[in-house]
Amino acid sequence: MLETANYTGDRLNFILAAEQAKSEGYKVETVIVGDDCALPPPRGIAGRRGLAGTILVHKVAGAAAAAGLSLADVAAEAKCASEMVGTMGVALSVCTLPGQVTSDRLGPGKMELGLGIHGEPGAAMADIQPVDVVVSHVLNQILSPETNYVPITRGNRVVLMINGLGATPIMELMIASGKAVPKLQLEHGLAVDRVYTGSFMTSLDMAGFSISIMKADETILQRLDAATKAPYWPVGVDGNHPPAKIPVPMPPSRSIKSESDESLSRPPQLNQQGHILEVAIEAAANAIINLRDSLNEWDSKVGDGDCGSTMYRGATAILEDIRNYPLNDAAETVNEIGSSIRRIMGGTSGIIYNIFCKAAYAQLKASSQPVVTAKQWAEALEASIAAISKYGGASAGYRTLLDALIPASAMLQERLNAGDDPCVAFVLSSEAALAGAESTKHMQAQAGRSAYVAGEILASVPDPGAMAAASWYRAAALAVEDKSGASS
Repeated sequence: MLETANYTGDRLNFILAAEQAKSEGYKVETVIVGDDCALPPPRGIAGRRGLAGTILVHKVAGAAAAAGLSLADVAAEAKCASEMVGTMGVALSVCTLPGQVTSDRLGPGKMELGLGIHGEPGAAMADIQPVDVVVSHVLNQILSPETNYVPITRGNRVVLMINGLGATPIMELMIASGKAVPKLQLEHGLAVDRVYTGSFMTSLDMAGFSISIMKADETILQRLDAATKAPYWPVGVDGNHPPAKIPVPMPPSRSIKSESDESLSRPPQLNQQGHILEVAIEAAANAIINLRDSLNEWDSKVGDGDCGSTMYRGATAILEDIRNYPLNDAAETVNEIGSSIRRIMGGTSGIIYNIFCKAAYAQLKASSQPVVTAKQWAEALEASIAAISKYGGASAGYRTLLDALIPASAMLQERLNAGDDPCVAFVLSSEAALAGAESTKHMQAQAGRSAYVAGEILASVPDPGAMAAASWYRAAALAVEDKSGASS
């Protein structure tokens, strides 16, 4: 069974894993956890984020599986548990992303309410308040009958989790627990059956905590109390801590492709298409490398702050691997770019671009012509956009990279149909991509982490993913124009 928090990249990676497992004959059930209580639904296609309540759902699912339940029954219990839990977080600092300057978005004496788990901005900013005031606000938000996040009413039994975000001492978390329990009992009329206090789902070195409340019954309590080898799960009255280090067998490494497969290696001599592909790929990758800091800066305001670093990893991997790409074969080269991205990038960007390359490869491979025409490249771009929209759920106006790629595709088709020179058509379409990316400043996000960020913050920066797509696309188009002009 695959269980994931409700974030676009998480969902896409888990869906891809599920489809791959199914193709290999495994039975797979998927459960999406969205326990976020910070923002009123709906939030575009993004829905509620998965927060620390996911840990409780994991425990229920793991104990059900250990008890010998069928896959379908384990999934049913996990899904039921996911619908019974609500979470909201409070941050007193911004987390430090390795190798980057810490964002200054949270000034002195300020705190963020309703944040995610990846360091992205909270739903609101406020002056720091005493802990009992903060706890009261969070509990009221989770248990609000108006929003009806969780089906918890007076007289119910509940489980409470106080989760540290990475830099909060256990003493301070215990203080929050000490404030939350009597409030749940006296103000909300709930019976608190279990209290879990500790750092279960952290955001690197972020100071703050989240509160999760789960409606409890005997089955859920039985699953939560079941013995586990997880080193940091709180021990029950009859339990013992297992060793902190649990040996995990590592599968033997194997090469994705045979070293003798010479058809997927760089040819000794490049033809004209191979030369053009090489300069286009190098220009696109270098454009992303040069844009890394700007992408990170934009993403620190509207996402989790690592868009530039993630794209940079992919770009540097492509530049390293290009010496082994079969550049005379355009379809296989695109497929190898996808392999480089899949190996190194990760996150939402990694899976999105992997899907992009897979769809383009399939479209290009369908042609028996050795040289790819401008029209076929346009069709490949269109197929990639359709695949991203299908699996990611976004479309034009959602404030994603599609807001750069869709205008580019439309302009490319238009100019080619009008009989323009292919190089001119690509350059004009790259201008449309850049204009589309910059227009995201005026869009309310409906997908990804930006969907949880306030509109006034979104209006200050363009969507990082869209700007990245526009930048590599334009760099490639200009490089092809220069190369073609020099060759003529």
